[in-house]
Amino acid sequence: MALLPLAPAPRVVMAPDGLRIATYEFGDPDAPTVVAVHGFASGALLNWHASGWTRDLTRAGYRVIALDQRGHGHSDKPYTPDAYTMDALVADVTAVIDAYLLDDVAYLGYSLGARVGWHTAERLPDRITRAVFGGIPDADPMRRIRVDEAKAYVADGTPVEDRVTNGYLQMAAGVEGNDLRALITMVEGMRNSIEPTPANAPAQPLLMAAGSEDGILAASQRLAAAAPHARFFEIPGRNHFNAPTSRPFREAAIAFFDATR
Repeated sequence: MALLPLAPAPRVVMAPDGLRIATYEFGDPDAPTVVAVHGFASGALLNWHASGWTRDLTRAGYRVIALDQRGHGHSDKPYTPDAYTMDALVADVTAVIDAYLLDDVAYLGYSLGARVGWHTAERLPDRITRAVFGGIPDADPMRRIRVDEAKAYVADGTPVEDRVTNGYLQMAAGVEGNDLRALITMVEGMRNSIEPTPANAPAQPLLMAAGSEDGILAASQRLAAAAPHARFFEIPGRNHFNAPTSRPFREAAIAFFDATR
């Protein structure tokens, strides 16, 4: 019995640096398009398909293009830190938008996918016309991961003493198909990446959201208040890890996309 609802086979898009990025298409090709980008240690199908987003968006009249970020899912998983920069992740999304010949995109991102979307929207103001960013703080929480402990754990099973690092590793290991070495390399490579700030806020209409039980709630609210055309939705009763499965979050996002169409 399949753990996930039936999904289309991935279609490969080539990134500018030659890596293969897996993408998945749902809905009517002529419908308005939502590009959906998942969070760290998740994947397109887990974040957006298994949680009901692709079902609800296509029912609402949207086409969804979801992608596995590099290091995740069926996309390539390099083991060199310099392959994981914010510029590279933004270039991946841009390559997908180009490959599907999209000129009017609604962006949907969660956590890492929202951070990538923040910078992609800023750089593509004429093509990304509105965006929903869930679980996005004004700093990178993965900076708290102790890369040396994580590497030792993957290399020889050395116990991880740091609570935050251990939590991320256990979360990542719980997702079938995850490559811990690639994910740790991503954390290492993004150590000095550009962060979302008021100075680089996208000017498009934004809906920003975080769970009421998420430790980044206040930071996400501050970031929304600094963006010129953003409003905030507090996802009731959810933390950072289960917020994507929230029906009220999906309903708020679809209502926002409808209103800004």
